[in-house]
Amino acid sequence: MQQELNEIRPYRAIHRRKSRQIFVGNVAIGGDAPIAVQSMTNTKTVDVQGTIRQVNECVEVGAELMRISVPDQESSAALKQIIPHCPVPIIADIHFHYRRAIEAAEAGAKCLRINPGNIGSDDKVREVIKAAKDYGCSIRIGVNAGSLEQDLLNKYKTPTPEALVESAQRHMRILEDNDFFNFKISVKASDVFLAVAGYRALAAVCDYPLHIGITEAGSLAAGTVKSSIGLGTLLWEGIGDTMRVSLSADPREEIKVAYQILKTLGIRNHGVNLISCPSCARQAFDVIKTVEAVEKRVEHIKKPLTISILGCVVNGLGEAAHTQIGITGGGGGRHNVYLNGKPDHKVTSEELVEHIVALIEKEAQNAK
Repeated sequence: MQQELNEIRPYRAIHRRKSRQIFVGNVAIGGDAPIAVQSMTNTKTVDVQGTIRQVNECVEVGAELMRISVPDQESSAALKQIIPHCPVPIIADIHFHYRRAIEAAEAGAKCLRINPGNIGSDDKVREVIKAAKDYGCSIRIGVNAGSLEQDLLNKYKTPTPEALVESAQRHMRILEDNDFFNFKISVKASDVFLAVAGYRALAAVCDYPLHIGITEAGSLAAGTVKSSIGLGTLLWEGIGDTMRVSLSADPREEIKVAYQILKTLGIRNHGVNLISCPSCARQAFDVIKTVEAVEKRVEHIKKPLTISILGCVVNGLGEAAHTQIGITGGGGGRHNVYLNGKPDHKVTSEELVEHIVALIEKEAQNAK
């Protein structure tokens, strides 16, 4: 179906970069696999129950991978208790200490987020790679503009796309020289222009899968805008195999924003896509409150459905004709309901939210 639409509307076709495929547990990354959405817990890892709860809350809204920080030995021990209760593969976030990486692999992590060049001697690197091989772990090389090696900062004077890529290639060679190829790479920056340029340059020189993100993007509103511009640009160009939206917010919001970016670009259909108007004096019901209420009530639904909620018939009829469920405001407090593009019945303002939610739940159930 998507191929047919692309032939009819070629301006919507996205030609994805060809990358090799790896696995993080049972989740394929790269190749022709869907772009995987991930987030990261912000609980203390030693809070075992709190971390398990947050992982599962994120999975409920669509997380396919979750990352957990492992800063110390107590966290490694906690990770061993956490992972058996997680329904998706866990990525262990490791900085500097090679023993934490080994302990995380032993605990059942399916990916280690490290920079091989930052964890010590060649012997220590080989120990981490051996643990990854022994326990079936992939590795993410995580280059960040905020923590580039000092010699690269001296060479380039400031974080640049060239510096990010040189750092990534340095770490890539370490893994390749140790006969390890089950890895993905990120070159993140909080500056959108730097991050996009870095990923473009990296995509041109290797075929490894890329984890994309705009790091430290900021608050929910500001970070959503920044991530949408940066990640949207990369995805539109076909760059990216897994993604995280980094927000100073509840991790569930990161996942919702990620899917909204993917849905907007037509890359992945996930959950309810709400088309709604900003409202004006013509609205026949309170559009903003209705949309807020409906969106909250159906955020657990993962089946792809497109719903239009518009306050009047100016654009309402056209939108309703192309959605599975459509609402347009009508006179006398009675509003028009369209099913699969055709007028079907009316509903009162008082019943509107409950009625829309019931229709969406029914449609999602029928789609199974």
